[in-house]
Amino acid sequence: MKVNYIINGDACKALRDFPAGLVQAVIADPPYYNVLKEDWDTQWSEAAEYLYWSLIWVSECMRILREDGLLFCFGQLGKREHIFIHLMSTLCMRFQYHDLIIWDRAVGYNERRDSFTPAYEMILVLRKGEKPKFNKEAIREPYDNQTIASYLRDKRYKDKDARLRHLMEGKYSTNIIRVPSLKGSSSEKVGHPSQKPLELISKLVLCSTDPGDLVLDPFLGSGTTAVAAQQLGRDWIGIECNKNYVQIAEQRLANTNGLFEQKQGLTSPSKVLDSKVKLTQ
Repeated sequence: MKVNYIINGDACKALRDFPAGLVQAVIADPPYYNVLKEDWDTQWSEAAEYLYWSLIWVSECMRILREDGLLFCFGQLGKREHIFIHLMSTLCMRFQYHDLIIWDRAVGYNERRDSFTPAYEMILVLRKGEKPKFNKEAIREPYDNQTIASYLRDKRYKDKDARLRHLMEGKYSTNIIRVPSLKGSSSEKVGHPSQKPLELISKLVLCSTDPGDLVLDPFLGSGTTAVAAQQLGRDWIGIECNKNYVQIAEQRLANTNGLFEQKQGLTSPSKVLDSKVKLTQ
């Protein structure tokens, strides 16, 4: 099947043409349901209709997923809308729950006067089989130099070189991921009202796939999943019904060609070794 291209069409219809067991990971940022004042987020007359639609596209994506694959589904609660809670419950009764990631957006949004200001979104993770591919080493978070220096002074560790190697690898990422949301002044912002940061999507791609694996985004939007996959040497397929967003995504992708090779050069073993030597001097 053709890869690294965008299907301009309806996700539920397009997904029917995909063969079973095709993709390694699905990263989906679907409409939230009456959270944003956008036509694509308010098109359902009632919650039951939205939940039924959600089951259709998720079922197709799970069919398309490989046995060791993962599906990531973004969700957000409105001021008093709680449909995503019901959606998570419904999906977890039909499919295998794997994790719930909290995306800490670092700053609040849509400030409420009668309760706490929300500053997070949820990412429900479903798995196809019992042993999904998960690259925990790929999403370690680096310690800053001050923290490394502090830990190295701990007298409990006799082998300083081994301790330094461990610290240089970084700490394991938790299921609370803090990545600042994109503001209007961000150079990454391209005009989509719910555009996700490239750093956040890259983490999901890295933890669930290897280079050469296929990633599917059934609601591609401005193309962040495709950009992340392309930069990281993964194949991808995106589905997007809005022609304007397709054009934005294609332009972003045109500007990312060759970045994977550049990134590989920047993270070569010799250069990492050099950085470790400098810290010990």
